[in-house]
Formats: sequence, structure tokens, C-alpha cells
Amino acid sequence: MENRQGSQDELIVKSMAEPGPYGYRPRERPLLFYLDNGIVNLDKPRGPTSHTVTKLVKEILEYHGKIGHCGTLDPKVSGVLPVVLGNATKLSRLIAGSDKEYVGVLYLHGDVETSELEEALRKFTGPIFQRPPVKSAVKRSLRVRRIYKLKLLESEGRFHLLRTHVESGTYIRKLFFDIGEYLGVGASMRELRRIRSGIFSETESVKLQDLYEAYMIWKERGDDSRLREVILPLEVAVEHIPKIVVKDSAVASITHGASLKAKGVSMLSRGIRRGGIVAIMTLKGELVAIGRATMDSEEITSSDSGVVAQIERVIMPRDLYPPMWKKREGA
Repeated sequence: MENRQGSQDELIVKSMAEPGPYGYRPRERPLLFYLDNGIVNLDKPRGPTSHTVTKLVKEILEYHGKIGHCGTLDPKVSGVLPVVLGNATKLSRLIAGSDKEYVGVLYLHGDVETSELEEALRKFTGPIFQRPPVKSAVKRSLRVRRIYKLKLLESEGRFHLLRTHVESGTYIRKLFFDIGEYLGVGASMRELRRIRSGIFSETESVKLQDLYEAYMIWKERGDDSRLREVILPLEVAVEHIPKIVVKDSAVASITHGASLKAKGVSMLSRGIRRGGIVAIMTLKGELVAIGRATMDSEEITSSDSGVVAQIERVIMPRDLYPPMWKKREGA
């Protein structure tokens, strides 16, 4: 199986199998079906809300299916905003739950020595208690969030440029406010840019103008190559997740809600742990479902029967692979 960088995942072969005539390799899906399984790694501008930008994506693509985004509602935040189309909306929670990186401007309301600020940043690195702000979309209960990294990049007067790497659900505006309270001078956030959301980074993001130009090239010339570059297949969202590759005969039963049985497994990633999340893939590299492993890699490899993964979210449409239960393989 190839990821978008073209490298090979290290997979253990449990049972050799060849892909049949069903389904499509992710990059080779017919265009309309490709859109229904697409993700736009959008570079959101500062100003409009994420809802507004997502609506613009829908209008640009003249897309009539379901669409959503995996980002903050704060209009002042710019940068990486994964926009999900069609079946990819089923991955919204998974994408939104990934760690984030930001670059932001902290404005201190009083003068503080650089050494004092750096000491404060060390104090706020690690697990911290945080209560969501009044205007948040979640319940305002006290919770723990982890700050993986908090680094001072440069300073100019009372303005300080910080780079943060945080757990999903961390409110950077509140973090900056709390740093100011700790220093005793008060603080506010003046600018914030998300430079990474999980596997989606700003170096690979596209602007609304890029999306519009790619769509117009396809509409006017029939050339969809550029459109397929700016819209990614949903499988990129699970590149970092351990995988179980199933035989064609097991696909339909999974899309109809069945657990994955040992006999349906063709290949699997090393390092799968019992209870860990896994991506259930076809031999052509399509994402079938997100599951939870009931065995580790070694157990799955050696097992001839039993359930190896419970399905938590089916992603693939039911009608893409036909039922093959009569073959008793993977059912």
C-alpha cells in the first residue's frame, strides 16, 4: 500500500490475496466519486469564520453533498483548516482530535524580562488545567490539556511571537491569558495561525484561489489533474494509523456492520496493540472503516479464527463491494 509520499507501509502478510474488479484505488476514483471522498487541506484566511470558508468551498466546487470542517470557530485564527466532503465527513472527529501546532502573537500588558517570560512558558509546558472560554461551543467544565511545546521565537517590546504544540481542544487564547495572569501583568492574543492539524500542515495547504482555479480548469478544459492535486483522498487522514488490509470477500460484511474476523485479513501493520485504533483497508488502499483491535499484531497473524477488530465507524459506502457471505471467507 502506498501513501501520498509514495513510501511503502511495513505490512505483515498473513494470507496472500489479489484485488478483484471492485472498488477503485483512491487516486483513480471517478471524479465525482473522488469529490465524495475528498479532503481539502485549506489555508484559511484571517477574518471569515470556518463555517463561511467551508460554505465558499462548497460554492466553488458546486458541490451538493455533505461538507464540514475540522477546525476552530474563531474567525481571527488563520491557517490549516481540513475541509471534508461526503464520506470524509465521517472522519471529522478523528481529524479534529489530532494534536495541533500554532504560531501566535502574545501581547503582554506590562513589561516583563525575557527570562521571566521563558520561565513562565516552562511552567505552562506539560499538563495544565483549562476552562473553556464563555463563547466556546462546549460545556465550561475544568479539564486537563497537555501543552507539548511552548517556545518563544522572537520579541519586540511587549509583543512576543510564540510557537505552541498542543493537545486537541486546547484554547490558545485562554492559554495566553493565563500566562499573563501568572506573570502578573495580563496578556492577550493578537494573532494566531495554525501551522499543523494532525498530519495536515501549512506547507501542503491550498488557498481558496487555488481551489477555484483547479475547478475552472476542469470545467472549461475537462482536465481534472489539478483538482486531484488540491483535493486529497480521505485515506490521507489515516496514514499515521496502524492498518489491517482485508480481502475483497470481507469488505461488504464490514460495511454492513460485522466485526472483522481473522479469516478476512490479508495483511496488517506491525505494532498493532489490543484496544488500539486501526484503519481497515482494502487491497486497493481504500478505507473501509475505523476499528478497535481486539488482538495485537502477533495474535492476529497467528489466528485462524475469532474477531480481530470491532468496527467503530464505517466509512465506505455499502454498495461498492458486493456481498460474498456465501464464500464463508471474512464473513
